[in-house]
Amino acid sequence: MLVNFIDMLNKAKEGNYAIPHFNINNLEWTKIILEKCEDLKIPVILGVSSSASKYMGGWFVCSNMVGSLIKEMNITIPVCLHVDHGTKEDCINAINNGFTSVMIDASKYKIDENIKITKEVVEYAHQRGISVEAEVGSIGLTTDSENIYADINDCIRLYKETGINALAPAIGNAHGIYLEKPRLNYELLDEIKREISIPLVLHGGSGISHEDFEKLIKHGISKVNINTDLQIAWKKGLTNFLENNKEVYDPRKIILSGKEEMNKKIEELVNLFNTKMWLF
Repeated sequence: MLVNFIDMLNKAKEGNYAIPHFNINNLEWTKIILEKCEDLKIPVILGVSSSASKYMGGWFVCSNMVGSLIKEMNITIPVCLHVDHGTKEDCINAINNGFTSVMIDASKYKIDENIKITKEVVEYAHQRGISVEAEVGSIGLTTDSENIYADINDCIRLYKETGINALAPAIGNAHGIYLEKPRLNYELLDEIKREISIPLVLHGGSGISHEDFEKLIKHGISKVNINTDLQIAWKKGLTNFLENNKEVYDPRKIILSGKEEMNKKIEELVNLFNTKMWLF
């Protein structure tokens, strides 16, 4: 069933585990993730970026694809369909087309403008029962930058002045493959957790060590975004398949050849995040 993330993240925060956010990039990926999470009996957040939405045909197509798969596959777990790093326009369009959650990313602006844009999205979303995540600080493509930590006062202001349901603060994390060892700031994370009562989100989960994941969750992370790790797993399965099946040209078999490796990665991460605690 399609839901917003409020209940699942609040429960994760109380239980000291994390809910996985897996980005979807096509029909096959969506089926694989839904099927595996249903098998594991854990809630899941399906993230759709603006570029992925365009690739798949638009917000309306994505929403109807996910809703139809949930029905046809008899999915019983809670599923949140979430905009990942959306603009205000992305968020409003996605909400109008059936998404149950959005992440408004106005972090590139000064904090006053970030608050203004975020507040506008929150007001629109909450009137329609949609959950909202926002970002503060610089979560870039690598950690090779000077400004990699959010300002605690900016975090508090964004939280108090907008009414968001979850916050993604920059704590030394980055998107994609890390060019250096992540310089994760646990003291900052602890300070944010003390000052802010809503669930905290980690972006750039791919490439972070198991030890750091366990520590991050203990320090208050309730949602972890994963995309690159699944892409790497899918490519591994695809490459192996193509090397050993040069005569195959059926695109269905080719695209689905990464399923086994994706399933392994999903289960590995779910176990690492202790997401199965949701059952208790």
